Amino acid sequence: MPEAAGPVRVGADGWVEGVRHHPSPNIDARPEGMPIDLIVLHNISLPPARFGTDDVLAFFTNTLDCGAHPYFEQLRDVRVSAHFFIRRTGECVQFASCDARAWHAGVSDFFGRTRCNDFSIGIEIEGTDDQPFTPAQYGATAALVRAICAAYPIRAIAGHSDIAPGRKTDPGPCFDWARLRCVAALGTALFPYQAGVART
Repeated sequence: MPEAAGPVRVGADGWVEGVRHHPSPNIDARPEGMPIDLIVLHNISLPPARFGTDDVLAFFTNTLDCGAHPYFEQLRDVRVSAHFFIRRTGECVQFASCDARAWHAGVSDFFGRTRCNDFSIGIEIEGTDDQPFTPAQYGATAALVRAICAAYPIRAIAGHSDIAPGRKTDPGPCFDWARLRCVAALGTALFPYQAGVART
């Protein structure tokens, strides 16, 4: 998939049309009246640095075979999810309606606002901190972010490391924020943590 991915639309129910839906049980309701105004980008791969498996999908739906790999044992009792997962190919999988609260951010703080899960949408991008992401992923992420911004009053796009510094490092130093901004055709004001995002 090229960087300039086709248009994407978020439906009235918070589900994106034309992407794979794989509902997770690891969600709940947002606080009543809470505006959804933050997008949080993450990276994930299971097992670490191995791409193209269905283990992330299994992990987010509590069906991961924890005996299949030594790393998985530490995940046995972990219950997390995200709204979206972008594979290396650019395929997008959705686990939760954008209107629901997915369990992706954990202990977090966005400029003094804690509990970021309450007001954010989480996008997991298949990758690691130390490997470049693919053109297809930038295209798919940009299209998805544009669609979310069109459907919700998004104030900012941040990395997990921005809202949980010292605890999280993703999406990592290999994620090119300026590239995402340019592909998505978004203003720099949406990237408050990225001082160099205007370069490119």
